[in-house]
Amino acid sequence: MLEVHDFMRYSRPMNITAVGVEGQLKIKEARVLVIGAGGLGSPILTYLAASGVGQLGVVDFDRVEIHNLHRQIVFTEGDIGQCKATIAAQRLSQLNPHICIRSHSQKLTEANVLQLVEHYDYVVDGTDNFATRYLVNDACVQLGKPLIYGTILGFQGQLAVFNHKQSKDLRAIFPEMPDPKDVPNCSLNGVLGTFPGIIGTMMAQETLKVIVDAQPLHNQLLLIDTLNWNLRVLTF
Repeated sequence: MLEVHDFMRYSRPMNITAVGVEGQLKIKEARVLVIGAGGLGSPILTYLAASGVGQLGVVDFDRVEIHNLHRQIVFTEGDIGQCKATIAAQRLSQLNPHICIRSHSQKLTEANVLQLVEHYDYVVDGTDNFATRYLVNDACVQLGKPLIYGTILGFQGQLAVFNHKQSKDLRAIFPEMPDPKDVPNCSLNGVLGTFPGIIGTMMAQETLKVIVDAQPLHNQLLLIDTLNWNLRVLTF
């Protein structure tokens, strides 16, 4: 149930008709697993924690490096060399001490993905490689978990919600994982620090919409071009 501090802290979202007290209670009771605490994961985690998601898990085996800091805003220069999942959990606990945050400082593999995912209601994919995206997608399909998906490259971004209310999954768009050698990445092609913040915040928005059942994307792929500010929605 909601407590006094919940009504004080979340009065603004509860004033939205589509959220209300019932929706905020759903957010408080939700268990969300965020894969990756990097460029996308930082804003996803920050806004979900601030919004009062009751149980928030973060998976990341990487350590903070100096080139992360221009976009991975949950970290500071003093965190360089430390585990991302651990530091992210500490920061989020400072942001919202009323929620439960679990850090999983491990690499996601076929051996552990089902065990991690099964303990959560919703999964948000903030990773940066297709191998992990397909691994997470297939686990969510097997376990029946909704998956909020987003990608960025240069000025281009994508956003979708998979496996929610009988909607399709990643393989409906891309049946087979592409060869990693044929896929450009941010390490080689670069990324402006603001862009992961834009897409990550949109992913957090879709996550909350899924939780409160406020018309999230359904069998739709949102394509975003931030160079010319073009948005398209493809139905699949």
